[in-house]
Amino acid sequence: MTKYYELSIKINPELADVMSDFCFEKFPCEGVILAEEAYKDLEMISSTEGTLKVFLTENVPDIENILSAQKNLLKSRGLSDEEIGSFEFSVEEKENKDWSEKWKEKWDITRITDKIVVVPDWIEYTPQQNEAVIKLEPGCAFGTGTHPTTQLCMKMIEKYMQKNSDVADIGTGSGILAICAKKFGANFVYGCDNDETVIDVASQNALKNNVQCLFELNTADKVNKKFDFVLANILHNVLADIMADLKNLLKDDGILVLSGILNEKKQIVLNAVEKCDLMLLEEVNQNQWTALVVRKICQQQ
Repeated sequence: MTKYYELSIKINPELADVMSDFCFEKFPCEGVILAEEAYKDLEMISSTEGTLKVFLTENVPDIENILSAQKNLLKSRGLSDEEIGSFEFSVEEKENKDWSEKWKEKWDITRITDKIVVVPDWIEYTPQQNEAVIKLEPGCAFGTGTHPTTQLCMKMIEKYMQKNSDVADIGTGSGILAICAKKFGANFVYGCDNDETVIDVASQNALKNNVQCLFELNTADKVNKKFDFVLANILHNVLADIMADLKNLLKDDGILVLSGILNEKKQIVLNAVEKCDLMLLEEVNQNQWTALVVRKICQQQ
């Protein structure tokens, strides 16, 4: 029987995508799952702490030092202990004939709305009429549509994005939001990320879904194009820092969807929205997460 190792790390769920990318880069990692520990008797309770479960193909003797260095790096970027989480960890050796298949058992079809369905690549699914079906291989938990911040963005694509729009997905990750926009009739879809390892993943996911998207290693301040619709599912403090750059990506009357925001941190982002003279159209919530939909006011108004 093949051994594998399950690493559990206590983190702030807001850092889930950042830590997922980190684990794929630093560890012999084949899968990551965020297990929220904010439920009691099937009801959400007030909690911002979660457990990141990392599936390792081999033991890593220096895990403590590697995680400590990452925590110190996050602190050096201005995050508090509360914003980071405890980083307590444990490693458990597992026995399984095929642990990668066992990992897949944790994933199933995720219905976001009546029209949006995310389907793991290995599951057969017959689309219903007018459904946008997104097929993905969930190597990373935060490109699968299971996280509330991703789901909020997809719901806002369905509600606000006009067909034939030019769309940008800033911090694209797996490319799921870019693919969703294309499935809903976007004309041109551009996705960028500052992590070069995700660009090929996003491109491959677009191919799986038979859609054309342009993915590049880039940041919002360096994109030289205007868009009708912009998505940014990033950390709240990053959203606040780059709000002016996000606004600059919008055409007049363009719409910006901001996600990745814990409810308790939304005022930080709202302050940046107000400072940049963006008009708040809607605030939507799912569990302890908030997404904001804002509009760039036409200069002639």
